[in-house]
Amino acid sequence: MAIDVTTLSTTRRRFLKGTGAALAASAASGLCLPALAQAQEITIISNLSNVGQRDILHRLAAEYEAKSGAKVTINNMDHEAHKTAIRSYLVVGAPDICFWFSGNRMKAFVNKGLFDDISDLFARENYRSVLGATTSAVTVGDKQYGLPMGGLLWGLFYRKDVFAEHNWTPPKTWTDLLAFGEAAKSAGMIPMSMGTKELWPAGGWFDHMNLRINGLDKHIALMDGKVQYTDPMLTPVFDKWNDLIKAGFFSPNHSSFGWEQAGAALAQKKAAMLDLGGFVRSAFPEADVPQLAYAPFPEVVPGVARYEDFSVNSIHVPANAKNKQGARDFLAYFYKPENLGAFLAAEGAIPPRNDCPPSKDPLVNAAVEE
Repeated sequence: MAIDVTTLSTTRRRFLKGTGAALAASAASGLCLPALAQAQEITIISNLSNVGQRDILHRLAAEYEAKSGAKVTINNMDHEAHKTAIRSYLVVGAPDICFWFSGNRMKAFVNKGLFDDISDLFARENYRSVLGATTSAVTVGDKQYGLPMGGLLWGLFYRKDVFAEHNWTPPKTWTDLLAFGEAAKSAGMIPMSMGTKELWPAGGWFDHMNLRINGLDKHIALMDGKVQYTDPMLTPVFDKWNDLIKAGFFSPNHSSFGWEQAGAALAQKKAAMLDLGGFVRSAFPEADVPQLAYAPFPEVVPGVARYEDFSVNSIHVPANAKNKQGARDFLAYFYKPENLGAFLAAEGAIPPRNDCPPSKDPLVNAAVEE
């Protein structure tokens, strides 16, 4: 999901302003559940790689069990293995709740009738008023098929101490980027760390290149399948990318390791920068996280409006779930601003709700306000 940086900043200011009243209201509200939800088990399949998020999900499930009398069972799967497993379990053996991705990846399952329409939950909890434009990430044909989770702003991450040591500044133009690459190599570092064992990190790099060269409208047309990858408009994207490859800009043997190893190279000062989402923090020792900094991907073609790659995960009720009402009631509890805020803070994600507590994470705030 690509967003305009102006829109992101406006949303950020809006939810900061409304936080106090929202927290007061949520603290005063009780948990009222129908008898049906209290009597049945709720099963969840998650794909959480972040240990902190798994712990918070289990804590919220335990709190919900104590309040409702329902039994909540959580099965966490390996993140990459889940991408294959979901294609089977949505058809046979569906849980009541599952984690996935919004946008086109969600739409593929909606079109197959595998995600439940939860527009009723949106109306009941008045989610549109707190989600605003983010509602579109889980909407197909004016109906909502999931709840948007935290947004992860992608860009170039680097260590502040390394840049200070070498008197470097984040590149703002394509010329700057090329010069930075040469400077990093001269310092004995990999200019841009990349691990493509999972493939999608390279997709993030492509998104940035295409957004900076062809702009948002053409990028969305490509993502929607209205433009083919053989279209001539993509020639400069791949040509410029190839120039960087020939210049030794990226990690050698990058296809043999994943994003976590690429993040570790940045943490260990073996690489100068990394194009990824804020979850790269999990590859850093806790003591080194304050050194992590964000910069937007540089301008490639002058005059092309700046849009950023903003990935939004999501949570869903499968169409074949056994306890759809119980799932909705648990999601209403999980999605309370204070609960969702705590869950997302563990990953460094930007809350989709404008009434979530403001982030205390300087990296998140710097990314939002950049």
